[in-house]
Amino acid sequence: MTQIPSKQQIMDWVAEHPDANSKRDIAKAFGIKGAARIELKRLLKELEAEGQLERRRRHYRDAEALPPVTVLELLAPDGSGDLFARPLEWSGEGPVPRILYAPRETDPALGRGDRFLGRLVEVHGEDHQYQARLIRRITATPNRITGIFRKETEGGRILPIDKGQDREWRVRADATLGAQNGELVQAEQAGPKGRLGLPLARIVERLGDPSAPRAVSLIAIHQHGIPDEFPAAVITEAEAAKPAGMKGREDLRDLPLVTIDPSDARDRDDAVAAFIEEDGGATIWVAIADVAHYVRPGSALDREAWNRGNSTYFPDRVVPMLPEALSADLCSLHEGVDRAVIAVRMRLDAQGNKVSHNFHRGMMNSRASLAYAQAQAAADGNPDAATAPLIDTVIRPLWHAYGLLAEARRRRQPLDLDLPERRIELTPDGRVKSVNFRERLDAHRLIEEFMVLANVAAAEELDQRRRPLLYRVHEEPSLDKIDALREVAQASGFTLAKGQVLQTSHLNRLLAQAEGTDFDELINISTLRSMTQAYYHPENFGHFGLALRSYAHFTSPIRRYSDLIVHRALISGHGWGKDGLSVEDSERLTETATHISETERRSMAAERDTVDRYLAAYLADRVGTEMAGRISGIQRFGAFVKLDETGADGLLPIRDLGHEYFHFDPDAQMLIGADTGLEIGIGQRVTVRLSEAIPMTGGLTLELIELEGRPMPRGPGKGKRGRAPRRMSVKSRLSEIKRAAKRRRKH
Repeated sequence: MTQIPSKQQIMDWVAEHPDANSKRDIAKAFGIKGAARIELKRLLKELEAEGQLERRRRHYRDAEALPPVTVLELLAPDGSGDLFARPLEWSGEGPVPRILYAPRETDPALGRGDRFLGRLVEVHGEDHQYQARLIRRITATPNRITGIFRKETEGGRILPIDKGQDREWRVRADATLGAQNGELVQAEQAGPKGRLGLPLARIVERLGDPSAPRAVSLIAIHQHGIPDEFPAAVITEAEAAKPAGMKGREDLRDLPLVTIDPSDARDRDDAVAAFIEEDGGATIWVAIADVAHYVRPGSALDREAWNRGNSTYFPDRVVPMLPEALSADLCSLHEGVDRAVIAVRMRLDAQGNKVSHNFHRGMMNSRASLAYAQAQAAADGNPDAATAPLIDTVIRPLWHAYGLLAEARRRRQPLDLDLPERRIELTPDGRVKSVNFRERLDAHRLIEEFMVLANVAAAEELDQRRRPLLYRVHEEPSLDKIDALREVAQASGFTLAKGQVLQTSHLNRLLAQAEGTDFDELINISTLRSMTQAYYHPENFGHFGLALRSYAHFTSPIRRYSDLIVHRALISGHGWGKDGLSVEDSERLTETATHISETERRSMAAERDTVDRYLAAYLADRVGTEMAGRISGIQRFGAFVKLDETGADGLLPIRDLGHEYFHFDPDAQMLIGADTGLEIGIGQRVTVRLSEAIPMTGGLTLELIELEGRPMPRGPGKGKRGRAPRRMSVKSRLSEIKRAAKRRRKH
């Protein structure tokens, strides 16, 4: 009689023979023949049902083990510079195994996110379970999807959370990664189409409960691929750092330096002081945390800071560029504590012009950690216990210097946008408590002007010393964008002159025309949209928005890698030590500039998406409520409205605008009714009803109630717009509108 093996014997054999694990192979190995195969089949099905074995076509394998050959994705280098990979498919109950990638000298170079077919060898006694060798590179990079998993009998579906993406994705039963119904997941495209015509996806990461407190920022972090966990080697390196000593530093501890930050500031990397001079001018000091002392080129900290590029700020958390041991401690300029800094001393004449500057590597001790409102109250004559002793030595000199800089700014005419910043206040459990606009104080402007001047001094210093650096570049807007802005200005009753070399002063005159009118915010937003996006570059192309010839970022090395590069360049240029700009830093400045420009845009998109989701969550309880707003954008599919109360943007879908066809005119930025000639354009006041708010996507859908005070019908069959005197073609109607606009401009 044939001896049937036990379940454990079958599992042990499968683990030892990963290349020969079909039912036939197992039967042959244990000498099972004839009717005994039925019993073997039953055992294999039980093991499969229990999750002990996984069936792949006609083969079985240990569900908690990886096959010897599998498709892998390369991850970013860890703190020690080692390369790890993750399997694209994993169905085990335990954590995904760590796989060390061990390239041979002849292998092609692979980077983060590259896919390859790898041969795995199991290892023991290490911090990883497998070592991988390259078989061949796989060049195709599939689309990524973040969404909600809906479990079904066979696999499930993913409902994307991205605004504007309503296509569902189907997940096969063997590609769910064990995701539960309603769980937030990250997936990638696994094929063109499956059953029901839906594209296929495989889940690559489970992100947990999407309704959990503070899940909103977590969604953005994963959706945009922002690294949010420091490798162990980076944490170890940061926590091993010791406070810098006085060797090689100037003693700046007698300077009356103070920090002025938001009341909820998590780090303090800049301090300021000022002195009033006899000629009416001023001397300004700006001291910046000496991050370069702690983050050395080529270190684990440096590699991770480069990888992140910058810190990312959300209403409920910060994803920092550096670990807290540095960002919140050794590099934070706390009150009453000696801290290493790189400082710049700048001399202003009585007209606010910078006449000289010089840089110092020193040690400071902050007199006080002030909040903006606290410093402003002291300047306005209402000091508290902390600021009263600082009035003569700190507050009055600072505001004197600010007055000089404000006058110099008025002459220079940088772009003077006035865009209120939203402040989302959360409850302790992560729910939205209120949405307000941040108050703009002279204290805010003072710090901004001091930082701009210090950044200019850093760029000029390195230019003079002919040292490589990263400039902050902002090129002038394109003619097409300025023409579009001119159309918006004319539609609002303002003018933007043509036929001259564009300067920021021309745009400021437009902004001044709109100030105090109903079109104030619209013109500010439209002007901002006409601008090009600032970026980093090792060549100097000027800064249009600030009206400056040379500009670099120097003042925030805790949260921006660009500033760390500038600090290192200053250290090398002055011969202050061996922690300056390395040869490797210099050789890859172009690569670094491109990379950190991309990480900055990534963070901005994640922060914007998070704010949209919080606003949608805040407004979700007010569906059906009427709200006032203004048309802020026109697209072929509808109109965008910026709501007055919260500044949130919602969509008026074109399908819901009425019972006639609307033509989209991109030049005039209008939607025009084919029957009535009704014009819907940028700047118009509207009353809308909130018809849908989706916190998961941040989407707001609106219904038009009134346009410029005129009640609107509620859609097809719900009312009449009035009869047009005659029906004309859309083309004729557009021609008539443009002729009327020309007549208005002449008069």
